[in-house]
Amino acid sequence: MNIVLLSGGSGKRLWPLSNEVRSKQFIKIFNGGKQSMVERVYCQIKSADPNARITIATSKSQVSAIHNQLGSGVAISIEPCRRDTFPAIVLAAAYLHDVEKISKDEVIVVCPVDPYVDDGYFETLKKLALHAANAKANITLMGIEPTYPSEKYGYIIPENKADISKVTEFKEKPDKVTAERYISRGALWNGGVFAFKLDYLLQKSSEILGVCDYWRLLNGYADFKKISFDYAVVEREKCIDVLRYNGEWKDLGTWNTLTEVMEQPVIGKGIMNENCKNVHIVNETGMPIVAMGLKDVVISASPDGILISDKEQSSYIKPYVDGIEQQIMFAEKSWGSYRVLDADKNSLTIKVTLKEGCAMNYHSHRLRDEVWVVISGKGRTTVDGMEQEVSVGDVITVQRGCKHKITAITNLQLVEVQLGEEITVGDKIKHGESGEQ
Repeated sequence: MNIVLLSGGSGKRLWPLSNEVRSKQFIKIFNGGKQSMVERVYCQIKSADPNARITIATSKSQVSAIHNQLGSGVAISIEPCRRDTFPAIVLAAAYLHDVEKISKDEVIVVCPVDPYVDDGYFETLKKLALHAANAKANITLMGIEPTYPSEKYGYIIPENKADISKVTEFKEKPDKVTAERYISRGALWNGGVFAFKLDYLLQKSSEILGVCDYWRLLNGYADFKKISFDYAVVEREKCIDVLRYNGEWKDLGTWNTLTEVMEQPVIGKGIMNENCKNVHIVNETGMPIVAMGLKDVVISASPDGILISDKEQSSYIKPYVDGIEQQIMFAEKSWGSYRVLDADKNSLTIKVTLKEGCAMNYHSHRLRDEVWVVISGKGRTTVDGMEQEVSVGDVITVQRGCKHKITAITNLQLVEVQLGEEITVGDKIKHGESGEQ
């Protein structure tokens, strides 16, 4: 299979664990806090089809987290800026054709990166791809068998209730009564999963955007209008089929739905007494959380903040988070991660973790000095071209203007103190070597 996973959004409804840099699909919520949504879905695809070619369509801000969790070998189609799902999918299709050299006759399956599904979902994806390869329809959708009259999803109205049917129309998110009427007609949830031949979408790109070449799409990306794939293509297509899926499927977009699939009620340091009912704690700080006598509550804590909410009310968090002026306190990078320990006007203290063999890029700062203290592991520093091996207890002082980087010989942790009149993310000059910070 050729699968494009759509990885977008900032996931503010799962604040404080998600933010503009760390989207919900990267939160390690499964297997006792060891596995994220994107890791889970990626492993499920490879289990269903070890030869599957997976490409992740995402924004620049998520590339580091993807490399951190899935490795440097995963294929990524990078959006220069956010332009909704149609330009993102078109760019990924052109990437597959022009960079990965995929034939125009091959089928591409597109699906979101963050659903909670069982293994049957991926077996259905294979059926979807097979049908798309041989059907007369230009697009084949996966329709999710509804489990209740949801007001959160769009609906696909099929011609009949067969496993595979022609689509007669699409309906926007309805009220509950209307949803019940759709379901009585055999309607299916639109889960954003569809398959098509590569050539079909490249033609659509030429019709709608006036271009289908990858490099021209990439260079002109910022000029495209924001438009969804559903609106630009699916809802206008006359020849379209839908394949039913009746297995487990959850959209983990809120704390309420996310806690429904947690294997245990506490991740991180947390204690609750026996009078707590339907309470979940997710704690990424080193401080313990104690809950007593609570019911239907989620408690989530990270360096970015603390949420204590009734589970039903947690879905309304976004406008409140939008009003919070905040600095990103934790982020995953391709080389490891960093966590802000303390921030002041003229100083910033962070804990940096580098994976074995990885390095920051070679860079300098105009407005600040830095002091590094190695607290675990071994590494090699480069300061203005001079190399030095470092280990636990070593202190490295880097004055403003000096070019510097550190490479992890083993897994490495250090505390970095930044000192200056103005400490900003923009105060960074790269010096010719690949990498990032």
